[in-house]
Amino acid sequence: MAAKPPKTSAPNPGKLNPRVWFYYSLLALQYGVQPLISKRFTRVEVIVTSLVLTCEVAKVVCSLILMARDGSLKKLTMEWTLMGSLTTSGLPAAIYALQNSLLQISYRNLDSLAFSMLNQTKIIFTALFTYIILSQRLSIQQIGALYLLIVSAVLLSIGEGSSKGSSSGDPEQILFYGIVPVLVASALSGLASALCQWASQVKKHSPYLMTVEMSIVGSLCLLGSTYKSPDGYAIRRHGFFYGWTPLTLIPVVAHALCGILVGLVTSLAGGVRKGFVMVSALLVTAMVQFLFEGKPPSVYCLVALPLVISSISIYQKYPYQVKKKEA
Repeated sequence: MAAKPPKTSAPNPGKLNPRVWFYYSLLALQYGVQPLISKRFTRVEVIVTSLVLTCEVAKVVCSLILMARDGSLKKLTMEWTLMGSLTTSGLPAAIYALQNSLLQISYRNLDSLAFSMLNQTKIIFTALFTYIILSQRLSIQQIGALYLLIVSAVLLSIGEGSSKGSSSGDPEQILFYGIVPVLVASALSGLASALCQWASQVKKHSPYLMTVEMSIVGSLCLLGSTYKSPDGYAIRRHGFFYGWTPLTLIPVVAHALCGILVGLVTSLAGGVRKGFVMVSALLVTAMVQFLFEGKPPSVYCLVALPLVISSISIYQKYPYQVKKKEA
């Protein structure tokens, strides 16, 4: 009787290889230091739209260089189609553009604390849409880890907004122009993240190519909005690079690299894990402020730290296991 071949165990979806952990750490570090970099190297009079558009151009350039380096740029010229691009990247880019508009409306009608806390619901929406689109289930322990992460995010938001006054406007305006937009934006963020993960994992769309396509679509949407926006008027009056200095390129390049890292983390680790990066970055920001500005972390930050570490550990250690049918 022939010996049975040894059974190969399926890869554990809870475990990440060292390369993914490297991207994960870099992204958390970048998110954490970005506010400090932007504050130090960007003058107040710089037009926001010029920053965003330049950042998108930098994303495209960096992505094309990386694609040329790994040899996928030649393959792209033979296999790329407009319909495939619109299907995989066009829809998420349009969703993100709508999400950003809703966040701007909400931010003007909510105090920073309420905005930050409600914005954390995108972690739940990401898990929900990942399950709907990719049938990616979570174990009971992983669901508990997500709740721990949300509690951590809320604590960090309270610590950030505790010294800021809350808005006291019309309750209906706060509901319909503050709370509703941020919740819809969180749902859209979860949907777009799940679609990006679907494009990269199911359609095998390169994360670098997705970055290029989404940057181009986002830039076209932003350019269209400058026709009547205050930023568009300011650009026509003062020039595109009004208020810029050579140091302004530092946050622009850093933000561009962040966009590429987001694509890599979403592709290799999934949209839900990107939520862990966002919350971890808040801790990094607190630590960086302490090191460079002498501002000590709040009590909320110190309480949130072990919760974030525990949630990441639990999520990685207890992945969902498919039950094998008994013969």
